[in-house]
Amino acid sequence: MTESIVKFRDVHKSFGDVKVLKGIDLDIKPAEKVAVIGPSGSGKTTIIRMLMTLEEPTSGDIIVGDKNLWKMDKNGSMVEANEKHLREVRGDIGMVFQHFNLFPHMTILENCMTAPIHVKKVDKQQARQHSIEMLKKVGLGDKLENYPNQLSGGQKQRVAMARALVMRPKVMLFDEVTSALDPELVGEVLEVIRDIAEEGEMAMILVTHEMDFALDVADKVLFLDQGVIAEQGTPSEVIEHSDNERLQTFLRRFRGMS
Repeated sequence: MTESIVKFRDVHKSFGDVKVLKGIDLDIKPAEKVAVIGPSGSGKTTIIRMLMTLEEPTSGDIIVGDKNLWKMDKNGSMVEANEKHLREVRGDIGMVFQHFNLFPHMTILENCMTAPIHVKKVDKQQARQHSIEMLKKVGLGDKLENYPNQLSGGQKQRVAMARALVMRPKVMLFDEVTSALDPELVGEVLEVIRDIAEEGEMAMILVTHEMDFALDVADKVLFLDQGVIAEQGTPSEVIEHSDNERLQTFLRRFRGMS
C-alpha cells in the first residue's frame, strides 16, 4: 500500500493577478494523516478546495487514485474533465467545512441520508442504517430527529463529520473545522477527529491552527508559506525542531496566543 492515493504535480493556482499556489508537489499515502499549517493567505484552503473540485488549478496535475482529477482521456488526448468525470473521481473524497453547511429544514438523520441516496444511489433503508451508525460514532445517536437549529456549534460540526463519513470516502478533508466554534466546543470536535484518525482507514488532510492536535494526530505536517510548501516532515521535525525562520515566526505567534 505504498502507492499514493493523492498526488499533486507542479500545481499552480492564481486568482486574477494573485498567485496563491506556486508549484505544489505533494504525495499522500492511503490512511496517511496530513496536517497543513501556515499563515492566512498561504494557500492552505485552496489545496483542499481543488481536491473537492470547488476550485480549478491554473496549471499542473492532481491525481486521485489512478485518475487525473481535472483532466480526462478523450480519443488518446488529455482534455478538460467534464462534470461526470469530476463527480466520479470526487466520489472518493469527503469534506468537512468550517461552517457545517447543513440543510436547516432537515433532521440531522435526513442531512446524513440525502447524499448516499441521491449521489451514490444507495437503498434508502441502507442509507438510514449507515447514517444512524455514523451519528452514533460521533456521539449524536440521541439527536437523530433534531434539526440543526436545536444543536450547538460543536454538535453541528459533528453532524457534518457523520454526513461526510456516510459517503465512505478514501480521503477526508477538514478545513479549519474548529475555527468557527466557541473555545469550549473545540475539544469535543477534535476528540471525534482523533477517534476517526485512530481507526486508520482513510487518508486525512487537516488544515488546522491547532498545533498540539497536529503533533498528536498527524503522520506528516506541511508548512505552507507564500504559496509553496516551505517545510514538510513528521510533526516533531516541523513543529518542534525546524530552524525555518518563517515557520518559527508563525509558531511563536500561536504559542503567544495559547
